[in-house]
Amino acid sequence: MKLNNYTQNVGMRMIVIQIVAFILLSLLGVRLYFLQIVQGDYWSGRAENQRVRLIPIPAPRGAILDRNGKILVDSRPTYNVVLSNEPLKTIDVSERVPEYARGLNLEPDFVAERLSLIKKQNDFETMVLKESATMQDIAWVESHNLEFPELRIELQPQRTYPHGKMLAHVVGYVGEISPKQLESDTYKAKGLRPGDIIGKNGLEQSYDEFLRGRPGYRKVLVDSRGRVQSEIEVVQPQAGQDLISTIDLDLQISAEQQLEASATKRGALVALDPNNGEILALASAPSYDPNVFTQGSKTPEGRRQIAAYWQDEKRPLYNRAIQGQYPPGSTWKIPESLGALQQGVITVKNSNLACGGGITIGNKFTRCMGSHGSPPLSYAITKSCDGYYYRLALKMKIEGLIEMIETFDFDKRTGIDIPNEKVSQTPKSWKPIVEKREGRWSDIRTVYASIGQDTVVVTPISLLRAVASIGVKGKMYVPHLMKEFKPIGAMGEEGSQSYFAGRPGFGFDRPEPKLIPMTPEQEEVMVKGMWGVVQPGGTAGASAIAGFDIAGKTGTAQVAALGKDVGAKKDHAWFVSFAPAFKPEIAIIALIENVGFGGSHAAPAAKGVYETYIATRYGGVPPAGASIEPKLIAKR
Repeated sequence: MKLNNYTQNVGMRMIVIQIVAFILLSLLGVRLYFLQIVQGDYWSGRAENQRVRLIPIPAPRGAILDRNGKILVDSRPTYNVVLSNEPLKTIDVSERVPEYARGLNLEPDFVAERLSLIKKQNDFETMVLKESATMQDIAWVESHNLEFPELRIELQPQRTYPHGKMLAHVVGYVGEISPKQLESDTYKAKGLRPGDIIGKNGLEQSYDEFLRGRPGYRKVLVDSRGRVQSEIEVVQPQAGQDLISTIDLDLQISAEQQLEASATKRGALVALDPNNGEILALASAPSYDPNVFTQGSKTPEGRRQIAAYWQDEKRPLYNRAIQGQYPPGSTWKIPESLGALQQGVITVKNSNLACGGGITIGNKFTRCMGSHGSPPLSYAITKSCDGYYYRLALKMKIEGLIEMIETFDFDKRTGIDIPNEKVSQTPKSWKPIVEKREGRWSDIRTVYASIGQDTVVVTPISLLRAVASIGVKGKMYVPHLMKEFKPIGAMGEEGSQSYFAGRPGFGFDRPEPKLIPMTPEQEEVMVKGMWGVVQPGGTAGASAIAGFDIAGKTGTAQVAALGKDVGAKKDHAWFVSFAPAFKPEIAIIALIENVGFGGSHAAPAAKGVYETYIATRYGGVPPAGASIEPKLIAKR
């Protein structure tokens, strides 16, 4: 009886086991169907991606050259430590921070930042962890290949600036795209990703789209640990286009040397061709080394240097040529003079006004530095007679000054093709503020504005553009640094996925000047006065060059009240000019901060650049017709 019961229990158990097995097999079959049929394409793609990987090949940026083909900026091959995202998906990346920091000599905070950033990206994204890897770095990565399969060494192009601090404010620098920029629609439309390198300032930023190439890739087979086993396909990158700039490297070197030799070593010096707006030199001092931003931003030393640049009271990152806003002093008298002629306040034949040694407005006497009688316009320019311009501005009235400001675009940016240009501030922008605060615009403010003080601050580039136009019959060009982009050929076979279309060359697209109305007689009297400035008896007579006539104007701009204008608050020195005087080929402006008289400091700096121009273009001998005898100019 007991045996029979036992047999019956075994049969029941077999039935239960069969039912359970059937259910499990059914569930397994359903799951298999779901994975193989319903989600087959998805999992097939995942499997393929784990086996086949695309490794980006960065494209070298186009070179930047001077107008004569000399290299200003280039790219060089360098070894980088690259971080892959896929092997990190299943681990706690915080455990990697101390190991990477110690092994690669990186700051832990920086490593944590990079790991956090890449974890947010797609599975197979890569990111540079350290640029310019040393042999020690390479050896460490290779020796930890099994422990850290997410790290590998790649040969990639790196931006290099062979001239260091020279040209930094012209060419700018490159850097990794920021998270804020990635959120912008502008950058999203360009398909940029975290870790991509873009232009951050200067020409690098303005023309990033053309300088940046199109990356290629390597299609490789990898094992389960992400190690490359074989190469399937290589799509070569297309390099960026080369930029031929308007810069003349010889003149740039000379300009930088003049600023370095100045008393304060702070200021700006710009040279351009007044016939087309091409900038031949643009120097701002002090400067910075752009290599620090491209090669040192991921090292402790490099980050400290970048922080020091930002904290430096002398502001080396500040481009004084296009961002500096300074009272122009007597250089302001040049556009003011032409404005008065245009408006009929004075005429070429009847331009005499009293000097009086100064002027009294209310109970305040504002002096002139001399007593010049009742000079005509050209003599007032040559001697920089303040008394003349006090009375001229009062005749023009504030409305006339504002009309002149609008004529010469001092209320706008010049349009120079590098970023962050500032707008000059003038009586046009100050008048509503003054009237609201003081109830009216007073005559004394007009008097101060007449000599480029009080409510007048300008950028050096805007003043140079305005004054240079007077030497070329009123043609006021947009100053620019891009001369042309070279074309680049297509890559790969047309119609294939690896094909990159060619990119055509092109030049600067705003060649037409704004025309400043002036008669030949008005131009002549203006140039005659400016020519006299750089002759014996003029305010810049000591800076004359034999056989090469310069038309110019000095300026000494107060930054503090009389008696307090010493030391750090000493006057700014200006000199704005073009040459040869009656057929200009080059225009130069020099600003030296807090040094005193323009004729003693700024004019000699400009003279040094003119001498370099004569030496490099004419072999040291000024061309025929570059000098006009005084008796001839009197007849003009």
